[in-house]
Amino acid sequence: MLPLGHERYIVAGGGSLVADVRTGDIVTLTDIEGGQVCEVAFCDAQGRFDAGGLGARAESSGDGLKAMLSRNSESARRTVAALKRRNIDLGQAQTVRLFGSHSLPRSAASLVASRDGVLIVAAPAPEMLPDTQDTATDIELRIARANPKAKSLLSDLPEPLADPLQDIRVKAATARAYEVKAGEFIQIIDVSGRQMTDFQCFSARKLDKGIENALDATVTRTLTGRAYPTPGLPSKAFGFDFEPMVEVIQDTCGRHDAFATACNSRYYDDVGYPGHINCTDNFNYALDPYGIAKRRGWEALNFFYNTRMDHSNAIVSDEAWSRAGDYVMVRALTDLVCVTSSCPDDIDPGNGWDPTDIHVRTYAATEKFSRAVAYRMTPEADAQMTRETAFHPRFSALTRNYTEYRGYWLPNRFNNDGPIEEYWAAREKCVVLDLSPLRKFEVTGPDAEALLQYCLTRDIRKLSTGQVVYSAMCYENGGMIDDGTVFRLGQNNFRWIGGDDYSGIWLREQAEKMGYKAWVRSSTDQLHNIAVQGPNSRELMKEIIWTAPAQTAIGELEWFRFAVGRIGHFEGPPLVVSRTGYTGELGYEIFCHPKDAVAVFDAVWEAGQKYGLRPMGLEALDMVRIEAGLIFANYEFTSETDPFEAGIGFTVPLKTKADDFIGKQALIERKDHPRRKLVGLEIDANDAVGHGDSVHIGRAQVGVITSGMRSPILGKNIALARVDALNADIGTEVEIGKLDGHAKRLPARIVKFAHYDPEKKRPRS
Repeated sequence: MLPLGHERYIVAGGGSLVADVRTGDIVTLTDIEGGQVCEVAFCDAQGRFDAGGLGARAESSGDGLKAMLSRNSESARRTVAALKRRNIDLGQAQTVRLFGSHSLPRSAASLVASRDGVLIVAAPAPEMLPDTQDTATDIELRIARANPKAKSLLSDLPEPLADPLQDIRVKAATARAYEVKAGEFIQIIDVSGRQMTDFQCFSARKLDKGIENALDATVTRTLTGRAYPTPGLPSKAFGFDFEPMVEVIQDTCGRHDAFATACNSRYYDDVGYPGHINCTDNFNYALDPYGIAKRRGWEALNFFYNTRMDHSNAIVSDEAWSRAGDYVMVRALTDLVCVTSSCPDDIDPGNGWDPTDIHVRTYAATEKFSRAVAYRMTPEADAQMTRETAFHPRFSALTRNYTEYRGYWLPNRFNNDGPIEEYWAAREKCVVLDLSPLRKFEVTGPDAEALLQYCLTRDIRKLSTGQVVYSAMCYENGGMIDDGTVFRLGQNNFRWIGGDDYSGIWLREQAEKMGYKAWVRSSTDQLHNIAVQGPNSRELMKEIIWTAPAQTAIGELEWFRFAVGRIGHFEGPPLVVSRTGYTGELGYEIFCHPKDAVAVFDAVWEAGQKYGLRPMGLEALDMVRIEAGLIFANYEFTSETDPFEAGIGFTVPLKTKADDFIGKQALIERKDHPRRKLVGLEIDANDAVGHGDSVHIGRAQVGVITSGMRSPILGKNIALARVDALNADIGTEVEIGKLDGHAKRLPARIVKFAHYDPEKKRPRS
């Protein structure tokens, strides 16, 4: 939580943002990753551009800002709408330019508002070519209010997502009723953070007939199979008579409950606070004008409640997880009478001991809002709503079964085929899959090689331009931060591709600590990627990828090499193709700018039909990677696991890498005195085993399953497990514990892994 009067916003690379400022407010802008241009504009109360309002002088006509707003992105649409609401003519724009291509990470500039007005901030950038590194990165905006208490009712809220139909303030410890029509959207906002709120609704048409069909959490749990509805497939909430009432569209918090009633008088009476105001009574008062019968305890969707059942079957609670501005958006599926509360609980940590306001906005049914949940890659990071990859228009035509994966929607499985058929296509023909959520970072500068040599376990100095190497990244204690691949694009130019945003943060922190002149800049949004994997992938790729004479032809590209090419011919969409993958098969990954993604997919799809190309989802991908012994974060490794324990000891060349690197001394000790080892298991049972199941020898637990599956090609259940090093010999008989780990045991034995193609002959072929 920020101090009173302090606000923090992130202007996404290639995006923009609008905020109101007042006389004396201090505006601080920070180039988080370095090398990013920032354009700032100020408009007075009459909507006129005047940089003097920030004590600055305009240096440009806002070409970068205008270019950003001309793109049909969600950020651009919201900024244009915000300017329109304030009658600001973008054609008259004048901006101040800050930072630039040589600015260092965390470079900052402060400006002071000399009068009330509107602040416009943009982080402009060109569209990055796949073989270049001029990416777009975030700008941080902080506003220190000169008079924190001078804000109006709506100024403490984020910009509306569209033009609101209703703006309803639910004051602390009260409730408000309101009506919405079918198809309209309801945005329930936690104004200050850490504030719980109950939501209930009724079918308006049934109320007119005297039928009180309220939203019922028990029915909703039964029909969705979840504790509460979430954006995606299990998104609807139902009434007592099984009528769908609302659908959850967006959720920036992701931590709620719906298994107890709203707080009621009995709750406070029983803990010694008789007469305490409560949500149930507030609901009764708010709903009284609609003739709805009073209840002693209202069922509801309890948003932002941090309440759970513990292992002993007791209900436990703690502070709400929500932060200032967090919201849940639902869509009315029929005409509704709704009621929303601000929970008055001030006798425990639920509302942070201090009940605050809730705000409700409703939007027209004609508005377009994508389904999304918030994703925070690190605990202190700002929430990012789930996005669609640039390949989504093509994959979504083949399936509706999507799941959220690291901030993006990715397909689980495809219509008609399913994971088993997708699996066999990968093993026998070829598949295409979306891997765009992989985190990409451009590492450049005269000390780029030195930085990666210090932060990664592999010997980066041995890497030639055009080569790729797989490496681990570790803490000082040898525990893993991430695993990933390094592409060498030039003498001082590298691209790190991993799974975790924190790996980029870690690299920047080490560059600052060691005094390296190197930039580590995010490029995930500039490079989306698909993988083409399987025995037929080479023939497919040879047909569609053109490479210049100075580049390696696709048919000649060896394992862990990459080439710069184009689709079809020398004027086709540009891309980078690497001979890498996550399936254990011959395969390639294709990286392109999002604007070219559809053209790239179409070329792959059309050429692939004669080679038996099928789409692959996450379920089938998990199957092939387990068989191939390929590790997955938070399954085979965590921050407590070193590369040897994760089964990738080959990424730590302790004998041949003379240079020091982070974790080296700890890894020498860990290798000499191993505690755990990743092994393969064959299971003599058809019962499913999965992550977290215990591994036993007799009564003693000696390990844990990290991943498990039914192998179609082997015809048996297999697993990866991390076991005590003293019990890790091949052939050792073990048992997998089910139920309580003792009441049911499945016999298994330790075998060599990878289970499938352990010598990696197929991807090398």
